[in-house]
Amino acid sequence: MKEWSSFVGFVVKEFYHIFRDRRTAAILFGMPVIQLLLFGYAIRNEIQEVKIGIADLSRDAVSQAITDKLLSSGTFVLVKNPQSHSEIQSAFRSGAMSEAVIFEPASDREIQREGSMDIQVITDGSDPNVSRIITGYTASVIRDYLSESATTVDEPKGVVPVPLMMFNPGLKSVYLFVPGLMALILMLVSALMTSISITREKESGTMEVLLVSSLKPIQIIVGKVVPYFLLSFINVISILVIASLVFGVPCRGSVLLLMAESLLFIMTALSLGMFISTITSSQQVAMMISLGGLLLPTILLSGFIFPVASMPLPLQVISNVIPAKWYLIIVRAIMLKGAGFAVLWQETLVLAVMTVVLIGASLRNFSERLE
Repeated sequence: MKEWSSFVGFVVKEFYHIFRDRRTAAILFGMPVIQLLLFGYAIRNEIQEVKIGIADLSRDAVSQAITDKLLSSGTFVLVKNPQSHSEIQSAFRSGAMSEAVIFEPASDREIQREGSMDIQVITDGSDPNVSRIITGYTASVIRDYLSESATTVDEPKGVVPVPLMMFNPGLKSVYLFVPGLMALILMLVSALMTSISITREKESGTMEVLLVSSLKPIQIIVGKVVPYFLLSFINVISILVIASLVFGVPCRGSVLLLMAESLLFIMTALSLGMFISTITSSQQVAMMISLGGLLLPTILLSGFIFPVASMPLPLQVISNVIPAKWYLIIVRAIMLKGAGFAVLWQETLVLAVMTVVLIGASLRNFSERLE
């Protein structure tokens, strides 16, 4: 009973320490919200506005109809009607124009006679990703016009594919990035805060107090982890609320399953942070390892921004030891696809094994330091 009361007192002391330190409280509660809002609004792969120049050399009903449809889509803004290629190059060079659409002469006769037409689309290739997106938008608008005019224009009939984007029909990039931000924020906050917990005790000279206390190594580690575990779970709830109310990201699967998986990932991140704290001797080193060793791998190798399948094989192998990769698969599957545990048990097992291994390594390192 006395041992239990000592453990409870140790946990309460850790809570007091967190709330007394304004910087720690700000990192725990302020940073997740700020990061979610900043990244959620800043990281977008769709284009809100395209500055377009239209060179209509045909000047017929078809070119005018396509021009009207482009400008009425809400994405394209007409900034110029260039009359020559040199004028187009000058506009691209100055950044005044993002795309140029050139209608070749006799497009009306071509579409009536051949069922096709030639439209030259020029984009700024200095940013290939944006260029591809703009070209795709333009082609989509033109296909819509051709589809609508099929009843009035005698064009050949055939098999016409109708694309459907499952789970994200509007192609909203926030659906892609918000689940990834959950993994990034929880990994950084949980691992960063716990990585400096034991090293703080060493630097402040209070480690000796723990050594002579009646607490066992496992109790000291659990006492250090419990406050951050509970506070990180509060972060999960706040992130989900912001994602739903501010960004409109749905949760099509079980909320309870999502919470349970998030708790498991928090345990993995806390265990990783505790392992870092047991192998370092100063807060500065622990913080540098946490930020440098976790931030870039989580962003680059987890599938947060770049798909893992498109990476070279060595990087795909390395990505398997990144906990955020498995949590990201779980979160996207639950929130966007409505998947259940029967689909995600393998990813859950990987996170559970990682957690057990990290806890075991942390206990061993900490016990060695106590001896």
